[in-house]
Amino acid sequence: MSAVAGTTTGTGAGRPPEGEETPATGPAGEPTPSAKSSGTGPSPLRLLLSRVRPHRGVLVRAGLLSLTGSAAGLAMPLMAKHAVDAFAADRSPAGPLVVLTALVLAGACLSAYGRYLMSRTGEGVVLRARDQLVGRIMRLKVPAVDRLTPGDLQSRVTSDTTLLRTVLSSGLVESFNSVLMLLGTIGFMAYMDLTLLGVTLVVIVGIGAVTSLLMPRIQRAQLRAQESVGAMGAALDRVLQAFRTVKASGAEERETAAVAAAARHAHDRGVSVARWSSVSDVTMMMSIQLAFLAVLGVGGARVASGSLEISSLIAFLLYLFYLMGPIGGLVEGWTGLQSGLAAVRRIDEVESLPGEPAGAYEDVPRDVASTPLGVTFQDVTFGYGDERAPAHKGVTFDVPTGGLVALVGPSGAGKSTVFSLLERFYDHDSGTITVDGRDIRDWPLAELRASLAYVEQDAPVLAGTLRENLLFAAPDAEDEALAAAVARTRLDTLVDRLPDGLDTAVGHRGVTLSGGERQRIAIARALLRSPRLLLLDEVTSQLDAVNEQALRDVILELAERTTVLVIAHRLSTVRHADRIVVLEDGRVRTAGTHEELIAGDDLYRELATTQLAADAR
Repeated sequence: MSAVAGTTTGTGAGRPPEGEETPATGPAGEPTPSAKSSGTGPSPLRLLLSRVRPHRGVLVRAGLLSLTGSAAGLAMPLMAKHAVDAFAADRSPAGPLVVLTALVLAGACLSAYGRYLMSRTGEGVVLRARDQLVGRIMRLKVPAVDRLTPGDLQSRVTSDTTLLRTVLSSGLVESFNSVLMLLGTIGFMAYMDLTLLGVTLVVIVGIGAVTSLLMPRIQRAQLRAQESVGAMGAALDRVLQAFRTVKASGAEERETAAVAAAARHAHDRGVSVARWSSVSDVTMMMSIQLAFLAVLGVGGARVASGSLEISSLIAFLLYLFYLMGPIGGLVEGWTGLQSGLAAVRRIDEVESLPGEPAGAYEDVPRDVASTPLGVTFQDVTFGYGDERAPAHKGVTFDVPTGGLVALVGPSGAGKSTVFSLLERFYDHDSGTITVDGRDIRDWPLAELRASLAYVEQDAPVLAGTLRENLLFAAPDAEDEALAAAVARTRLDTLVDRLPDGLDTAVGHRGVTLSGGERQRIAIARALLRSPRLLLLDEVTSQLDAVNEQALRDVILELAERTTVLVIAHRLSTVRHADRIVVLEDGRVRTAGTHEELIAGDDLYRELATTQLAADAR
């Protein structure tokens, strides 16, 4: 069968898959930020309120308790006035003092319980946000994750979600309570003396207007500080992901300096937040102190003239100091609100990225008796949406049902892109890809991926036990099937050597294993999946000759009952393939058996000759 059929364009090219999110795209088809993060969608405040809304009942109760506790304190200056009057009139102050003590105790208890409820609810908001954010990250499209850094994503899940708790307790609820307390305090001050209240408000409003000009600066500084923390996490993650390479390259000092520079940048941004917040706090506190001096001057003159009682002046001054709490709460609440708005904006940026269909993660029963899959690429074009040349420029070839088909060609020819398109990590731009005679876009994503098994070139191993890694793609596999897969991939000697056998922890990214062992684990994991189409990307690159021969025998055995599509640079892996497709510069150059290509294609002959020479060495 010819590898290069026709060059007709598929009728389904370019249409979005059914049920899939289709965000706006920029040049080269790259998703742009959604409306929510570009300023045309809901504001950050509305997004923040939407996260709080499910907890509004508890928040109302917590706010009322805290407010009641604070309101009890509002009567304290008035009770103090009555106590002073009792002393002046030579009466017993016991009554006002008892009431004053009861108010202190009641207010403290109510406020403490209210704050506990707010803190508990804040933890619930953080948990819900983290659950949703992690779930969203897991459901993002591969291109979206490719453009992000793991460290920044971790920062959004950890530190940014934590700020939601802060804004809930010291932002929304505290600000609301502070407003009510401020109005209540002003009401009592008006009851005490309108003239002194006028003096107080002139000073506070004047300085408050100056403080309001600082708030936009605080908001910008807070957003930049959170972004710099994410950048620092990305810099550290970069080092940890290649820790051995850093050591082997003697690059510890350079990478330490790079992470330290990111940390200093985060420090500078944090200092900027602290500077503007401190200016705001000091300005508001200064307004209270100036108001105190003004009230003391005016009130003292009125006491001297006999138009104001000394007890009323004392009570008014106490209320004036009582204003520090609500005003400080407003400033703290506003600062916390800016942090929360910055955090919810960064969280929403992740949630606005393009995701896979909602039904892409349904459990699909594995049918070990199902038939192998055939694949057809017809004039497929695809580009990654960046400055690179298109990876596929009209690729056309067939993979018949059952048997072994190999993809070969120089680096950058587009071989691994074939696997990415079959797994639908990316969607092709034009042309047609059919799997089992059905357009790949018409396959439910969960069903498609359940029919495939993909062994990546770097054979990733996850932190956990050897058993967990082997069962990762087929958690319901029987013990007999697990033992058979271990034996077929020659992992039984590894299992016997490990102290706890299959239940031995393999370390982060399989650091305790050799490269060949990691490859064999990835292959065993794929075998347990009983795939209808097995995709193997350079699976023998780190194996010794004995294990490579054994694995080749396993692959040839599998090809008798399923379809195997393999990418390889080693001639020994592909010379027994039923068909070899040669890719060059994003196109299919030719196809045939090993003998046909050796005789008829210069590029394949060169690749084979080079590989034979490499094998000889």
